[in-house]
Amino acid sequence: MFTIGIDVGGTYTDLVAIERNGHTVFAKSPSTPQDQSLGVMTGLEELARRLGLSRAEMLGRTDRLVHGTTVATNALLERKGAPVALLTTQGHRDVIEMREGLKDDRYNLRTAPPEPLVPRELRFGVRERIRPDGEVLIPLDHDSLGEAIAAIRVAGVTSVAICFLHSYRNPAHEIAAAERLQRELPDISVSRSSDVLPQIKEYERVSTTIVNAYVEPAVRRYLTNLETRLKEAGLANQLFIILSHGGMAPVAEAARLAAGTVLSGPAGGISGCRRCAELLGIPDLVPFDMGGTSTDISLITDGRASLSADGGLADQRIALRSLDIASIAAGGGSIATVDAGGTFRVGPESAGSVPGPACYGNGGVEATVTDANVILGYLDASAFMGGKRPLDRAASEAAVDRLATSLGLSREDAAAGVYRMVNLRMADGIRLMTLRRGVDPRRYAMLSFGGAAGLHAAEVARELEIKRIIVPTAASVLSAWGMLTSDLRYEVSCTHYSAGQRITQSEVRSIFADLEGQATGRLQSWFGGKVVVERSAEMRYGEQIFEIDVPLDDLDWASDDIVDRIEALFHRRHEELYTYASRDQEVVFVNARVAAVGIIPEAASVSRATPALSACAPSGKRNAFFGAWKEVPVYAANLLRPGHEIEGPAIVEAETTTVVVNVGDRITINNLGWLDISLA
Repeated sequence: MFTIGIDVGGTYTDLVAIERNGHTVFAKSPSTPQDQSLGVMTGLEELARRLGLSRAEMLGRTDRLVHGTTVATNALLERKGAPVALLTTQGHRDVIEMREGLKDDRYNLRTAPPEPLVPRELRFGVRERIRPDGEVLIPLDHDSLGEAIAAIRVAGVTSVAICFLHSYRNPAHEIAAAERLQRELPDISVSRSSDVLPQIKEYERVSTTIVNAYVEPAVRRYLTNLETRLKEAGLANQLFIILSHGGMAPVAEAARLAAGTVLSGPAGGISGCRRCAELLGIPDLVPFDMGGTSTDISLITDGRASLSADGGLADQRIALRSLDIASIAAGGGSIATVDAGGTFRVGPESAGSVPGPACYGNGGVEATVTDANVILGYLDASAFMGGKRPLDRAASEAAVDRLATSLGLSREDAAAGVYRMVNLRMADGIRLMTLRRGVDPRRYAMLSFGGAAGLHAAEVARELEIKRIIVPTAASVLSAWGMLTSDLRYEVSCTHYSAGQRITQSEVRSIFADLEGQATGRLQSWFGGKVVVERSAEMRYGEQIFEIDVPLDDLDWASDDIVDRIEALFHRRHEELYTYASRDQEVVFVNARVAAVGIIPEAASVSRATPALSACAPSGKRNAFFGAWKEVPVYAANLLRPGHEIEGPAIVEAETTTVVVNVGDRITINNLGWLDISLA
């Protein structure tokens, strides 16, 4: 029996199958942006071939198939979501443009405001009003609602977001409006804020609900079609989708909360990193995931990844909880350019999978990071993808030569400039995740994964004075592998309206008991195994306007001083984040949150590799550029065993990734068979 993980990236779709005895098989297939399921099904065919089975046999013997998708991500980034209308309380239709009254670059007076996903003419005010305490001030006006629905019918939109004022306290008006919409316009998708994000703060609620409405039709269509194709191809068990918070959910739940899939793929990688931290006994890691179109960076501290509700994508606020991941538009397909003013840039434009870098031979003509790696000798053009997809070195040379002419440099220096520039951009991204948060990256190890990361990890780490890098065997497909370490997860939240009064012990117990019942009840409708509950609260000082998330898992909920203990945890967390706590100030309890987690048994334990019986020997040599051309040894990753050591400069090649180290760096193969790199 197998468990299978599938991660769709911008360039490649990664697949991992793990048998119950721990035997693991990887495969890659070119992504198909026009319909991601085509690349998925082709990849499953290749995975089955490597297992010596037909695709139907493999799927018939699959216990669990877990999938990370970029459908929602691409829809937002490319502005290709559904045409959306907004129903909101009369007088509040401009909240989406007013935002929070702040700009990302607040001192730049020329910053253009982000374009809203819903144009003003498709935002309709409905006469109704609910007070902050949940009481109805103005009943829902059905004539006003009818006029809005008639306008929506004429506008030809395919999705509607409903966000009425204070519906997190009383959703009755939203429910009534949604029911009427679905009766009169049954083909339209409807997203209610009281269902998507039932908590205080109007802008966060309306923005998140609009994003959900914008991506939901595409996500639902894709997941439904994929599920049908998989069942027709022989999948007997359920398909699960990774959500942005790192847990997984059935297709119906992922489609309902489509905005929760915008970090679906990267979230699988962070799940894998947590498992790696556990296996390695290294609690503090910087996950460095470089793929074909982007690089994702996060932090594992004390073996845990942080969750945040402060996320967003493509200038759109998404206040659902997600893993704290920073994405940089820097990958193997990033295009190097020189603008009219002579400024040299690498990215953010990417060649993607179509046409891809020039060396792919698919019609790409611009120099990319991958082309630079070919020129510098780091990538062996004839051995790419295990020799199944040779690269066109001549095309790389032609593309880089055009760039070199613009810069007035030699071919090698232009390629080295592309390599250095992209490394600096990625190092800056790690600085944003560490130094700006008071974290010293030098006390962390770097976990390098993603198909392109091994080519750049050593130089990025060196820039940050990180001394240790780990490269797992599954580095090129770690996001897909990590999905198989994820648990089921269902989150619910509730806003506490106190009107300036301190929350009481009975209130806090009642709120969390109600949320726990909702979360566990929903999860147990999908899952019959062990369920654990995680609790947290979003709190702030009385004079503040932004909350911080405080984990509450270690509390004695029967204690008589439960509120004092919760506030003490808040003070401690505030001090950890901002170096101070004001213990004499009022503490405001804003949101309670409960996650029900269905514990999935591990797919298999990771087996220890067979120790080396002899010294390692290079499989060959080739010239590579390290400031000057040097003949360096090349090692086959599949022949390395625990105990082997390699002195840099050297290149280690696997079928789907390549690792480059410089002079004085040392690679040791650990007992898992992974590369443990010490930098000079």
